[in-house]
Amino acid sequence: MAGPTDTAVDLSQALVAAPIPMGHWLVILPVVLCIGLGALLLMLRNRTEWHAAIAIPGLVLLVLIDAALLYRVVGDGAVTMVMGRWLPPFGIAFTVDIFGALMALTAAVVALAAGFYSLGEITVSGRRYGFFPFLMLLLAGVSGAFLTGDVFNLYVWFEVLLISSFGLLILGSEPEQIDGALKYAVLNLIATTLFLVSVGYLYAVFGTLNMADIALKARAGDSNAPLMTLAGLFLLAFGMKAAAFPVNFWLPASYHTPRITVSAIFAGLLTKVGVYAMIRVLVMLLPVERVELGPLVAVVAIATMLVGVVGALAANDVRRMLGYIVISGIGTMLAGVALGSADGLSGAIFYALHSMVLMTALYLLAGQAARLGGSFSLSALGGLYRRNGWFAGISLVLFFAISGLPPFSGFWPKVVLVKAALATGAWWLAATILLAGFLTTIVFGRVFLLAYWRPAAADGIEAEPIAWQAALPLLALSLLVVGFGLFPEWLLHLTQAAAAGLEQPSAYLRSVFPTAGGAQ
Repeated sequence: MAGPTDTAVDLSQALVAAPIPMGHWLVILPVVLCIGLGALLLMLRNRTEWHAAIAIPGLVLLVLIDAALLYRVVGDGAVTMVMGRWLPPFGIAFTVDIFGALMALTAAVVALAAGFYSLGEITVSGRRYGFFPFLMLLLAGVSGAFLTGDVFNLYVWFEVLLISSFGLLILGSEPEQIDGALKYAVLNLIATTLFLVSVGYLYAVFGTLNMADIALKARAGDSNAPLMTLAGLFLLAFGMKAAAFPVNFWLPASYHTPRITVSAIFAGLLTKVGVYAMIRVLVMLLPVERVELGPLVAVVAIATMLVGVVGALAANDVRRMLGYIVISGIGTMLAGVALGSADGLSGAIFYALHSMVLMTALYLLAGQAARLGGSFSLSALGGLYRRNGWFAGISLVLFFAISGLPPFSGFWPKVVLVKAALATGAWWLAATILLAGFLTTIVFGRVFLLAYWRPAAADGIEAEPIAWQAALPLLALSLLVVGFGLFPEWLLHLTQAAAAGLEQPSAYLRSVFPTAGGAQ
């Protein structure tokens, strides 16, 4: 029998009763925009000539939204919005702090640069295969991963970006692409399965998947569950996503196969999502277990740095070489995770932002080098300096930056990481960071000597211009690399604030649970 309908129900204990401030909508707008544009482009699949005209302004708008979100978070602290107005931990939360906002903004800038470059590389056939819809859905997954406050939804956004990346990887359906996609898919699906198992284990232990709720319960120390096993599972799953040693071999086997625009997007974004997830889960949610895993993470970081740079030294194909450099950079970020101090985490975050911009630029640079020289092989390249002088100058700037030389962006995060390592007595970790930087300098010195300085096989080479679609993103990304190096103070301030928010997440917790107070 139905109950009385005139009984007052107090919904304030279950729902958000207050009006949602307009600024809070910024939290979900990046995801909504990307999914909406992706759906629109799919509906216009028979009018692919419109895709670029829709996607590029959409990417510009995404950068502006993410910049506004970062400005809001820096000024007002972490922001939380829950779906359906259900109070957390029952409602699915999107919670953004400085760390997430920085990563989301950098991802949008990188995607915008790649989008401009694609105007000159992705042909009509590539657009018919769905380049721009896949790109927008990939960004939806990346943005969702950086902005979510729920571990299960972190898994969901990983799936969204993974499915989209499959489509981008086989754009063109060439045999080499299919082979690379198979290796990429198998290893990433194994990592995704491990991630899902870890999420189920996490829910069994804490009875919640809200990150703030887990952080509060983990800090209370009431659980007798083997949390080290849980932390180890997350470390393995995210290590595979980030291409850390010894589960890194899928990356150089696959990143050289797609269009260079796609390789640039992958190098700039995908592995960094794995690093982000590792830092978020191990540092903020399971801090005690991260301390115990610190020595293991340090060993993995050292092996990743050295395997990556040695692989780059041995590579002849420029794209494979850059794949190994991506791996070496992941090791540098993991060094900050291993240290776990405020300076270590700040250096890791700074290096991640630097790597997102720089690796994208280097892949775009490789695409233009192949266009000018007719090959991706160092054995076949030569005379690029004579073909285009300003292109050689930009190349030298980017080579110095990836080697960690001043006054470019790669210098400062390595300084912070080396200082943090020496402060904790981990001189061997500091020495490895410096050694990897030295070997990277040799790698790109070899590239410049062979591909740029060495005369080309053919005589009578004339200077060749570079199309604006390639010149504009290369110049913009190079300016960021120089700007980060010459004026690092503001970015260092932001990364230090982001690291402090991970170590002491009281502001993050209060944004989700206002009554949490100063709980740590």
